[in-house]
Amino acid sequence: MNRAFAIEVHGLNKSFDGKPAVRDVSIAVESGTICGFLGPNGSGKTTTIRMLCGLVTPDSGHGTCLGYDIQRESDQIKRRVGYMTQAFGLYTDLSIRQNLDFVARLYQVRRRDEVVDRVLERLGLAGRQHQLAGSLSGGWKQRLALAACLLPEPNLLLLDEPTAGVDPKARREFWDQIHLLAAEGLTVLVSTHYMDEAERCHSIAYIAYGRLLARGDADAIIRASDLATWHVVATHPTRLALELEARSGVDMAVAFGNTLHVSGRDPARLEAAIAPYRDDPSLAWTAATPGLEDAFIALMDGVPDSRR
Repeated sequence: MNRAFAIEVHGLNKSFDGKPAVRDVSIAVESGTICGFLGPNGSGKTTTIRMLCGLVTPDSGHGTCLGYDIQRESDQIKRRVGYMTQAFGLYTDLSIRQNLDFVARLYQVRRRDEVVDRVLERLGLAGRQHQLAGSLSGGWKQRLALAACLLPEPNLLLLDEPTAGVDPKARREFWDQIHLLAAEGLTVLVSTHYMDEAERCHSIAYIAYGRLLARGDADAIIRASDLATWHVVATHPTRLALELEARSGVDMAVAFGNTLHVSGRDPARLEAAIAPYRDDPSLAWTAATPGLEDAFIALMDGVPDSRR
């Protein structure tokens, strides 16, 4: 096992009732970094995360998490991983402090009161510690769930869409905290649907229909897409998108408000396709660099659902 990697797994496969959920997935995450795990709903992200922390046994494949074999030493992994699920899993009829004290007891945390105090301060929860968890907003519940994950001082955080339904300010504060933790040496694997969050990760793994389609940092994934992209501002972008996507050389035309991102893998063919529209005074064209979302849409384009 390479000690530089907190996670190093190869060829993971898992099926449920004969239907493949994860197919031949390999992931390596360097210690002390943040890896973004992206993919559409039902793509296999949660199943993969659960295999990594020992909650689900893979049908085949091998590898290590924190130096422990994911099949034979899952109990050792569970003791060293903080896993934050999509759904809020703490007690709504207990206060913030009571919830944290309960979790600390489960993990047999030494000097429990001191550790709870420290985590409350770190996550900005000390002033609300006696508030019932059920009365918290989504952002504060998220902080409480993260605080509970940190109590046993894990070496790895597995966060399954932790910011879904949380307002932008709370999301930013959450990510600021995650970067501070990574700077202190904690490794983080976080699944997300948000492109701005993906861009804040040191590396990205993109999964769809149970298969890993791309790995690397954001710039590398964008370069690997081989996309040429133009932006065009239009009064009726949806109508224009339909026209452009029917033209040879245009692989996709995606609306972002009144702006279309028009992309193709062959720059010359793309320019020929949009040439008849370039002189239209109602359209404002700008050569652009493709974004991460453009790259992911291109990855998904034409990929069949292989789980069926």
